[in-house]
Amino acid sequence: MTLRWVSTGLVAVSALMAQNSVIKQPINRMAPSVPSPQNVVEKMLEAAKLKAGETVYDLGSGDGRVLITAAQLFGAKAVGIEISPKEVQASQERIKTLKLDNRIQVIEGDMMTADISGADVVTLYLLTASNDILRPHLEKSLKPGTRVVCHDYPIRGWNPVAVEEIDAHRRPHKIYVYEIRAKK
Repeated sequence: MTLRWVSTGLVAVSALMAQNSVIKQPINRMAPSVPSPQNVVEKMLEAAKLKAGETVYDLGSGDGRVLITAAQLFGAKAVGIEISPKEVQASQERIKTLKLDNRIQVIEGDMMTADISGADVVTLYLLTASNDILRPHLEKSLKPGTRVVCHDYPIRGWNPVAVEEIDAHRRPHKIYVYEIRAKK
């Protein structure tokens, strides 16, 4: 009888510990922090037909590599939305070191509530389920003609205007390009 109570108590303590560790995780994080390989980043921006002077928004901008590539290789302006203060600070420092802070802005915030209406191109490396959650915000916020480029995970219910593949880290990666249509 005592052993039963002890094991029940251990199960309850384990459940509370698991619940507390889940609670400490940001509930609004849309994907794990995994950077896109550099060649994939370049291919995403090429596939989006990014032009000099356009503005790229990278939702979940992480280390800032999409932003930096857009500014350095394409002559674009770039805005990153990142929820992790640590990643925001690190990317801001790197951008300042590269003297790109006049063309790149990194905002600590939630992509679900961020003002993305100024985007010509939006880049994403989120899970398909996260894309599903983000889709209404994209549809409401983006102007017709804005290109949305996804690494590896599509946006269900949208028809891509292009799908490309590129190899990186010994596996194929897919790039989905969508274009926001005029509202009917």
